[in-house]
Amino acid sequence: MIALDATIVSIALPWAQRDLGASDAERQWVITAYTLAFAGLLLVGGRIADTIGRKRTFLVGLAGFALASAIGGSAGGFLLLLASRAAQGAFAALLAPTALSLLAVTFTEPRDRARAFAVYGAIAGSGAALGLLLGGVLTQYFGWRWCLYVNIPIAVAAAIGGWQVLGGDGAGHRQRVDLPGVLFATGGLVALVYGCTEAVSSGWGSGRVVGFLVASAMLLIAFVVREARTDAPILPLQIVLDRNRGGAYLAAAFAIAGMFGAFLFLTYYLQVVLRYSPLQAGMAFLPLTLASQAGSWGIASVLMPRVPARWIMAPGALTAAAGMLVLTQIQVGSSYLTHVLPAEILLGIGIACVMAPAFNVGTRGVDPRRAGIAAATVNAATQIGASLGIALLNTIAASATAAELAGLHPSAGLLNQALVHGYAVAAGWAAGVLFLSAITTAMLIDAGRPAPHRMDGQAS
Repeated sequence: MIALDATIVSIALPWAQRDLGASDAERQWVITAYTLAFAGLLLVGGRIADTIGRKRTFLVGLAGFALASAIGGSAGGFLLLLASRAAQGAFAALLAPTALSLLAVTFTEPRDRARAFAVYGAIAGSGAALGLLLGGVLTQYFGWRWCLYVNIPIAVAAAIGGWQVLGGDGAGHRQRVDLPGVLFATGGLVALVYGCTEAVSSGWGSGRVVGFLVASAMLLIAFVVREARTDAPILPLQIVLDRNRGGAYLAAAFAIAGMFGAFLFLTYYLQVVLRYSPLQAGMAFLPLTLASQAGSWGIASVLMPRVPARWIMAPGALTAAAGMLVLTQIQVGSSYLTHVLPAEILLGIGIACVMAPAFNVGTRGVDPRRAGIAAATVNAATQIGASLGIALLNTIAASATAAELAGLHPSAGLLNQALVHGYAVAAGWAAGVLFLSAITTAMLIDAGRPAPHRMDGQAS
């Protein structure tokens, strides 16, 4: 549900904009409101899960997400839609770390843990692509409002299952909340994601973007200083400074950055250059989803209990990079079957082999009382990676397109050639980002072959 809502509304935006009377400048906020609230509140959500109990937080998050989806689907005005999307993001910030930390403390044996994180990694790696597919189907046949209403039955089913299956974890471990840390972390993450989002339309050199990025850096530095000094940190620095967990967070961020950049220009390539309908464009992403499932179940879940994580993650990142290199060869007349399809298969398998072990390593060896905040840190890393990847690669593609058109009188044919040139250049940079994920994995993650997992009860 969380993964779907990052992208499911994208294809429905033109219809929602028309029905609610929003301007072109305003429509991006339907996406941004969700991502800002989600990224900004993730660390807080992880701490709440550790404080009041994971089962309780899980059920509250589901109820809130369903209510926000119902309000957004029935919105009669654009501002109410934006408020509901922000509320979805806030409750997603409760749900994401809670769900991941529940896996971390529930599945302790290597084989069971590998299966559990393979499922989670498959969802994280393919959920955005599945959102594009489902968004196209719902928008074309039922209307854009069903892109929000679809969350309600999912939330109800998950709540019933969670109520019956999840063990009670008491009232959690109540601790004093570090309010300055909360404000620094939330403000810093919101400013970072917003600055990256604005860079897509305004450029990296605009005063507005630079101002938000500088503010983000200052707030996050203040957050680190605060966490090093306070007795009750919202994010104990030992969680991040462990080379295996820190390496997993960085590798996941780079992998998601490369993948979300691919989503961006593949979506435009399919609809603008190849003239696919929204439904056809969504269907075109289905092989990526299937490849991600195959990578998680057929490779990651089998290898995770048997070999060190870096032996899965580094080849996975290189496989995904190979997929992006295929996309550097696209032309206006390229066939979907010869270029896009093989790239999607390589991307899906490769990203799955990075994400499942990254989620596993990123939450291993942590005191159960801090499992929620460790899980929140993994999710925050992927959100930051997605925001940076979209902004950076979109800027590169736009700059390459503009350079290709410089001094020309563009016809429709020349414009398409320039657009595809921009996408190909951006794909090359995305391959570089994914290669960086492989290097990070090889250099930082040195955890050996998994032993029977044990939550040792010591703060790490």
